[in-house]
Amino acid sequence: MLSFALGIGTQNTQGDWLEIYYPAPLINPPESLVNAAKEVVDAPLGNAAVSFLPEDCARLASALQAAGHADQAELAEAFAASQRPLVAMFLETDQPPQTAPEVYLKLHLLSHRLVKPHGLDLTGMFGLLRNIAWTNEGPIDIEELPARRLKARLAGRALSVDCVDKFPKMTDYVVPHGIRIGDTARVRLGAYLGEGTTVMHEGFVNFNAGTEGPGMVEGRIAAGVMVGKGSDLGGGCSTMGTLSGGGNMVIKVGEGCLIGANAGIGIPLGDRCTVEAGLYITAGVKVTLLDDQGQEVNTVAARELAGQDDLLLRRNSQTGRIECLTNKSAVALNEALHAHN
Repeated sequence: MLSFALGIGTQNTQGDWLEIYYPAPLINPPESLVNAAKEVVDAPLGNAAVSFLPEDCARLASALQAAGHADQAELAEAFAASQRPLVAMFLETDQPPQTAPEVYLKLHLLSHRLVKPHGLDLTGMFGLLRNIAWTNEGPIDIEELPARRLKARLAGRALSVDCVDKFPKMTDYVVPHGIRIGDTARVRLGAYLGEGTTVMHEGFVNFNAGTEGPGMVEGRIAAGVMVGKGSDLGGGCSTMGTLSGGGNMVIKVGEGCLIGANAGIGIPLGDRCTVEAGLYITAGVKVTLLDDQGQEVNTVAARELAGQDDLLLRRNSQTGRIECLTNKSAVALNEALHAHN
């Protein structure tokens, strides 16, 4: 069994799942726990999302307690007071998800740091998630929003819509230990934030992406991009993902790297690399290689530098050409800045 979790969620008026909150998802759970839960909720073989009722919680808690899993038993007991639909999610194999509860479990596993980006199959997930209005009264199916807004107004309440998206913000579901986030709306559920990560107000981290930590994020981390420890993404910089087309090269940032303000990368960086502020390096851009004396050695496409360590990428202020030198020093993070995460 890859994963197991008990969840509480929201459905629309047609009974479709909008979102699911899994307070304590498990990775590689004990067989005894899984068997105890399956027996109570009558789960089928394979990956399955099984709905159960609050009145089933006492029996589920007893079974989990008898199997020696007090934490999950306590959670099942707490679910007995639920006013929302309940679900037990069993994930036996890592296949393309088939249901919204399965997608949400995988996103939780990422944000709980139980699995790293690219560690789970998320193929086809977008088609399983509904477009949702995330409001001060909880998630609402976008097609049902007008009726809910009118109902709220008639009751003397103002219904406030924070955003309309398929993904919620991570901190409504998971707040990993040892992080700081300036604007929580800019980190989606499914982001992986390593301990010691600071995401400033203009920083952004997509799902299935993130940081090893410690590190400073003032730019954008696109879906699928992982940033190594000790790296700094300057204000307004970006990393190129592949969700909207382009190449199939997996973009990552190594350890001890600096991407300057308003710069960007379309190639993976090794360790101790620096990209000058304002310089965007795409895979096909021509880069002039310089030796230690600053003499031209060769000109290559940037993709040929993918994953290499100790690169300093800059634009010549006189000629405008993009140049690559050897970067001999790693980026030193501000120790005081990260000491109290």
